[in-house]
Amino acid sequence: MQSSTERIASVSLDLDNKWAYMRSSKIEGWEDYPTYLDVAVPRVLDFLSGRALTITFFIVGKDASLAKNHEAIASIAKAGHEIGNHSFNHEPWLHLYSRSELDTEIGQAETAIENVTGQRPRGFRGPGFSLTPAVVEVLAERGYVYDCSVFPTFIGPLARAFYFLKSGKMTPEERELRKRLFGKFSDGFQSLEPSEISSQGRKLVEIPVTTLPIFKTPIHVSYFMYLASFSTAAAKAYWKTALGLCRVTNVAPSLLLHPLDFLSREDVPELEFFPGMSVPTNKKLQMLEWVFDSMERHFKIVPICQHVNEVLRQLSGSK
Repeated sequence: MQSSTERIASVSLDLDNKWAYMRSSKIEGWEDYPTYLDVAVPRVLDFLSGRALTITFFIVGKDASLAKNHEAIASIAKAGHEIGNHSFNHEPWLHLYSRSELDTEIGQAETAIENVTGQRPRGFRGPGFSLTPAVVEVLAERGYVYDCSVFPTFIGPLARAFYFLKSGKMTPEERELRKRLFGKFSDGFQSLEPSEISSQGRKLVEIPVTTLPIFKTPIHVSYFMYLASFSTAAAKAYWKTALGLCRVTNVAPSLLLHPLDFLSREDVPELEFFPGMSVPTNKKLQMLEWVFDSMERHFKIVPICQHVNEVLRQLSGSK
C-alpha cells in the first residue's frame, strides 16, 4: 500500500529487558528485574543518531515503573523517537487475561511510560505477538490508533518447540501458559498488508511485522543475526531476497529490532545461549549498518506512526 514514487519502511524496537529473557528461560534472579538498558539504550540511540533516523520503541511498563531505568527510557523520548506500549508485565499469554485484567495491564503500562517519557502511547504490540479480540476492544476504548501484534509466519509451532527445548523443565501449568506462544501454523496465511480492524465502531490500523513475502519466514534482525552466526554470506543473501520480494510484491516492510541485536555474550554473559549471541558486538553493529544501508537504498525509514499515517491517507483516497 505504498506509492511507486516513494517507498517507506517502518522500524520498531521491542525494548525487552534482561529480566524478561531470564524469566522466559527460567534463570534465577529475574524477580529482581535486572536490567541492561543502561548499556543497550545508549548504543541503540548512538546507532540511530549516526544515521539521522527516528523509529518506534515499544516499552514494557514494568521497566518504566522502576527508577533505575528512568534515565535510559527518558533518553529515548528526548532523542525524538516514538514511544509505544509493550504491556506492563510482558506476559505473552494475554489470551488468558480477563477483560478487566487487560484494561489494567495496558493502562498501567500507559501511566508508567507517560510518567517517564512525557508521551502517552497510541500504538501497541503484544508480548510474544499476543493479540485477541478483547485486546483490540481495550485498545480501541483507550484511544489507540494502531496495533502491531500480527506476525504472519508458518513457523510458530517450530519456534515454540525450540523454545520449550531450550527452556529446561517446565511444570504443566507453565506449559499451559505458553502453549500459544509464537502463534499457530495458520498465522502464516495472514496478510502482510496493513489493514483496518474495528471494535464496537472504533477503528485501529494493524501493521503486521513483515515476514518474507510468499514464504512467510521471519526476517527481523534477530533471525538475520542468528543466520550470520553460521554464515554472513547466507544471512546477507537471505536479507537481499527479503527486500527484493518486498519491492516486487509492493509490501512496505515493518522491520522489528530487539536489544539483543545490539548486544552479545560479551555484554550479557547470562544470555549467551540465545540465538545470535555468539556474534561479537562489533560484528553485530557492522551487520546492522549493512542492513540499514541496504534498506535505505530502496525505502525511506520512518517510525510506525508515519507508516500508519500513510496507510490512513491511502485508505481515505481509495474511498
